[in-house]
This record gives sequence, structure tokens and C-alpha cells, in this order.
Amino acid sequence: MKRKDWLIAMLAPIPVLLIPLLGNLYVEGWKWSPDSFVFAWVILVGATLIYRLLATSPAVNLAYRLAAGLAVLAGFLIFWFTAAVQIIGDENPANLFYLGAIVVGLGGAALARLRPAGLANAAFATATTTMLVPVIAFIFWPSDFRPGVGKVFTLNGLFALMFIISALLFRRANRPAAAARGTAGQPHGMSR
Repeated sequence: MKRKDWLIAMLAPIPVLLIPLLGNLYVEGWKWSPDSFVFAWVILVGATLIYRLLATSPAVNLAYRLAAGLAVLAGFLIFWFTAAVQIIGDENPANLFYLGAIVVGLGGAALARLRPAGLANAAFATATTTMLVPVIAFIFWPSDFRPGVGKVFTLNGLFALMFIISALLFRRANRPAAAARGTAGQPHGMSR
């Protein structure tokens, strides 16, 4: 990554962090500690760096950029909700499994070497992993399932949907590459 990418990643969170800063100043009961600001800045920098790594190459098309942005946003939201809010109750150990879903996505992206077809598979795998978390929680720790089964599954469904849309966009981004190789869906050099 270039120095410019690092600088953008370091500065990009500042406008977002102005929201909680204004909340601290003007909203009664809103009290972010300095540690909260540092934590939020670190994960926003991480999300920005991942997006810049994925989507700033001149070789990628709009579908790829949108897919990357949606996948990074979904991963950020899952991490934020898990770290700051706890999706499935305060004491439910299943919340840690959400980190596994993020690792599935990052690992899949690394294995795909950022190629759209592989990233589509990684996004589908991440969507599946994300939906498995509340299932595991419901089976093994049903007593601590706050804010309720329906709400938890709905929120997970929204996260999974973001990854599914991202996967479909990565597949769309792969179409020009497949067309350039020959017939889509067939190995290079084979014809119908």
C-alpha cells in the first residue's frame, strides 16, 4: 500500500468520530470515554485499510468496488455490534463466534488473492457463518438470548444479506474477466 492509502485510512475516521464527540458535548447520558474513541478509530482505520486494499486498484470495476464496500461495511458492523453492543446477550459466549465469521471472510479474501470469483465464494461463506452463530447460540446457550430470538435472527439475516449481495456483486465483477478469457463458466481455451 502507498503512503497515501495509509494517510487516508488514518484521517478518514475523523468525520465519523465527530458524531460521538458531539454526542458527548450535547446529548445527556452520552458518555464515550477516551478509550472508546481510540477503539472506534482503530476499527475504522482497519476497515478503511481493508477497503483501500480491495477496491482502489485501477483494474477493478464499479461492481467490484461496491461489493468490497458492502462486505467491509458488513464486517465492520458485525465487529462493532459484537464489541460494543453484544448481539446475543451480554454474557453469551456465542458472541465470540462472530469474530470467526470475520476471520472466514478475511481468510477467504486472502485465499482468493482478491480475485472476484474467489471473493464471491468468501462472501457466501461469511454469510453462512454469520447465520450459524445465532443457531449455535440458540442450541447451546438459549437462556441468554437477549434482545430476543426474532430480533437476533433478523439482525443476523441483515448481515448475511449484505454479504450475499456483496457476493453477487463480486460475481458480476467477474463477468468481464470471464468474457475476456472466452466463454464464461468454461476454462480458458475451451469452446462450446
